[in-house]
Amino acid sequence: MSISRKKGPLYLQIKNIIKDRIMHGVYPLGSFVPAEPLLEQEFQVSKMTVRNAIRELSTEGYVERKSGVGTIVLRNTSSTKLSKGKRFTELLVEQGHRMEKRLLGAEMVNTKTNAELLELFGESCQRIERLYLLDEQPYIHFQHYITPGVALVQAENDKGALFSSLYEWLEEKEITLEGFRDRFLVEAAAAESAAVLGVEPGTPVLKRLRRSYDSEGNLIEYSIGIYNTQLHPYLVSYDA
Repeated sequence: MSISRKKGPLYLQIKNIIKDRIMHGVYPLGSFVPAEPLLEQEFQVSKMTVRNAIRELSTEGYVERKSGVGTIVLRNTSSTKLSKGKRFTELLVEQGHRMEKRLLGAEMVNTKTNAELLELFGESCQRIERLYLLDEQPYIHFQHYITPGVALVQAENDKGALFSSLYEWLEEKEITLEGFRDRFLVEAAAAESAAVLGVEPGTPVLKRLRRSYDSEGNLIEYSIGIYNTQLHPYLVSYDA
């Protein structure tokens, strides 16, 4: 994944990329993060930049540096305010699965032909389409609609960030989500999602409709998630 000085300190960008890989099972719990020379080569940065990134991860409790051994992964769950929104994928990673995200598209859309989006956002909004793969198999097809009040998705920098986390991208825009409202239903897979998920049109799928709000109650995101539950069921764990 490319990084750029335009997005801020390089070591923080590398830290976020490594953290996302940890949280999505690329570097599983108890495994070792690639050696510093490999990270220097991957990101084309200095040894000090990589060490600063690892130090930040260590401070946050994700890894531990062991002299002469390497950097081991200690934790693979989030401790941020956004953890509620990420919990399902974190549970899958804790079970030993690997999650991968792909950005399929990002664009401004005219909502005049869609009554629901027109009511939610006005005459335009941003549409971000992503695919989650579970153990390399298409699992969740997401279409996110973002209020036009948020800075637009731009060129390679913002698109690169969306490979990791939509919500962290929103945080970079200085927007913190405080509330989520989910609605679930079962329906027959439409042709578009069926093609993305690799299932037959009409296959029963789980559909999640999410509305995400900031601290003032403003709608920031409306998303439609289509889950291929034949690959893995959607599970929710409630703590006492």
